[in-house]
Amino acid sequence: MAYYYEECSHTFSEYLLVPGYSDSTHIPSNVSLKTPLVKFRKGEEPAISMNIPLVSAIMQSVSDDRMAIALAKEGGVAFIYGSQSIEDEAAMVRRVKGYKAGFVTSDSNIAPDQTLADVIALKEKNGHSTIAVTSDGSANGKLLGIVTGRDYRVSRMSPDQKVSTFMTPLEKLITAPEGTTLKEANDIIWDHKLNSLPIVSADGKLVSFVFRKDYDQHKENPTELLDSQKRYVVGAGINTRDYETRVPALVEAGVDVLCIDSSEGFTEWQSRTIKFVRDTYGDSVKIGAGNVVDRDGFRFLAEAGADFIKIGIGGGSICITRETKGIGRGQATAVIEVAKARDEYFEETGIYIPICSDGGIVHDYHMTLALAMGADFCMLGRYFSRFEESPTNKVMVNGNYMKEYWGEGSARARNWQRYDMGGAAKLSFVEGVDCYVPYAGLLHDNVAVTLSKIRSTMCNCGALSIPELQQKAKLTLVSSVSIVEGGAHDVVVKDKVQH
Repeated sequence: MAYYYEECSHTFSEYLLVPGYSDSTHIPSNVSLKTPLVKFRKGEEPAISMNIPLVSAIMQSVSDDRMAIALAKEGGVAFIYGSQSIEDEAAMVRRVKGYKAGFVTSDSNIAPDQTLADVIALKEKNGHSTIAVTSDGSANGKLLGIVTGRDYRVSRMSPDQKVSTFMTPLEKLITAPEGTTLKEANDIIWDHKLNSLPIVSADGKLVSFVFRKDYDQHKENPTELLDSQKRYVVGAGINTRDYETRVPALVEAGVDVLCIDSSEGFTEWQSRTIKFVRDTYGDSVKIGAGNVVDRDGFRFLAEAGADFIKIGIGGGSICITRETKGIGRGQATAVIEVAKARDEYFEETGIYIPICSDGGIVHDYHMTLALAMGADFCMLGRYFSRFEESPTNKVMVNGNYMKEYWGEGSARARNWQRYDMGGAAKLSFVEGVDCYVPYAGLLHDNVAVTLSKIRSTMCNCGALSIPELQQKAKLTLVSSVSIVEGGAHDVVVKDKVQH
């Protein structure tokens, strides 16, 4: 006979936090949101911790190298999507690792016989105002000059005008030789009042750029997440099919942490993938796994050797797994049970395995609830897809700016590996949708507001850290009627009045 759970499974909107005692020290500026990303032994420090409890989802429409850089600046980690070629994913990892090292490989390059129209198109595509002019238009061609916004005026020049006629030529540029240290490069930038400094090899080829703004941004982002070489920390998604070739390429590119991207993690395929990583690299390569929704799933992946474990099936805003397959569980109930299993495992073994709540986050306060219920951090897709830094197009829909957003199980992504059950290499039916989300602006501005809410709520609960929140939190289930009571009701809200 089938097993029936006695308790109904619940989602985040069915819970509220009950305030606890807070004294004068409980102010948002005193709250630490530091949290472990990978497992560690009792009494030891984790190999990787984050400064904020947010990671971005392993999705084509969410996590590329640009998102990874923006999120690392805030103290979190992006997991670059794996539903692309091994070479392209590794290249994204390299760009993230190269960015914070200060020496940035130029990704806006043009040949001298191209035109102003090409310059404008390249600027629109990449958003960079500094464009390198090289002999062959590549990132490592012979440097001939640069083009910046100061070199042209669209209103006074023909779109057909050749780049060679208006670029700042090499002889007028200040450059530095390959081998220059970052400190020396920044000194040159300051001494000569430059915005950028090309680094050039002995045979005249462009090696990289050092930008003034990168130095300034470092000072503006005190919580940024860096590795031991002061490069941004970045994650990457892998699947359970081509891991024997994908993992070595990502490790060689410098990835800090991997995560198996799968809709369901309680499978032999995941244990095989983790075993390959352990047999090949030992504990030096960190790998998360999932997704699971109960104690059994957690124990399986913990014993397989996962460095962190993701929770959630069918709760994502673009996920229709529950509708198509009848598989899943309310996200709050799943987090609560897996958190108990994590604590049991810690008591038994002395090994703490962080857990990640993935999906089901609709409002900012849901993140605080997930943390209070035991999650160490949250993985977010829709939330990050709305921002300028996500890889999708910004489009106008009915007079409002929107961003495109689609699930990995949608017909658009066709990421069959994520839903692979060992059968044919294809997506037999969709488990995700293709949609729009309202454009929300820059990641930095939005994340700052979200974290402010989390810190404020933690203070209401008398907690100054995530572990303290998990110890002190008091949670109550709420009825459908009291959910209505929680919003504005029985009034005419001014901004909804038609003028």
